[in-house]
Amino acid sequence: MQATVHTFDEETRSGSVLLDDGRERPFDAEVFARSALRHLRSGQRVSIETTDDLVIRLWLVGIGPGERID
Repeated sequence: MQATVHTFDEETRSGSVLLDDGRERPFDAEVFARSALRHLRSGQRVSIETTDDLVIRLWLVGIGPGERID
């Protein structure tokens, strides 16, 4: 699923994303740490995986283990 970064706090390494229908979903520092990313900016498009309305995975296609740009 695709989403847009809404907030990202450099100090806590946590933030939130907006789904395409406008719903906001938070992510914590652990999710960000597993992403293999070093920074996020508001408005950036990302891929996410959710369970029970919680973001459990966040990534950019082509960045991180097993990700390819086709």
